[in-house]
Amino acid sequence: MARMSDEPERWSRATTYPDMWADPDDDPRNSDGVSPDGELATLEDFLTNYRMTLRMKCDGLDAEQLARRSVPPSTMSLLGLLRHLAEVERDWRNWISDGEPLTKLYGKRDADFDGAVGEQAQVDAAYADLAREQAATDAALAEHPDLGERLGEDGFAVRELMVHRIEEYARHCGQADLLRECIDGRVGQ
Repeated sequence: MARMSDEPERWSRATTYPDMWADPDDDPRNSDGVSPDGELATLEDFLTNYRMTLRMKCDGLDAEQLARRSVPPSTMSLLGLLRHLAEVERDWRNWISDGEPLTKLYGKRDADFDGAVGEQAQVDAAYADLAREQAATDAALAEHPDLGERLGEDGFAVRELMVHRIEEYARHCGQADLLRECIDGRVGQ
């Protein structure tokens, strides 16, 4: 009779690190220090870690692999996720602005996924777009450290936007787990 274990075979000591993103001792998201002080710092820490997780899931792949679609008819790919999150970061600034809305980066609805093709120039542009849009949204929100402050014509609370940003990245990191595992077998942690 086989012995039951709470630990699946694939997570045995022999396989824990070869197919995972990082050895837990070397994972840049792990910190031995004290947790951040305060709600805003905690939210920013979670957002930073999810952003880093998404980049880790894309690391080491070529343009074709990043653009590889999941399963038909889905247009989802890791490159599409990078482009989508750049678009979303830009859109969040529209939520908190009283000015004219910023134009879409990639055009019509779903163009962030539909137009994600395996060309290195497009991959480089997606990473640059994401970094630029993240920095711009971070800078816009840095001017409003009061989480209860309401912004934009719809009166979104800064807290709501911060939590929504974390939720968006977390959800897409879960999808990225599955996409990456289909490409080369590496699994999330």
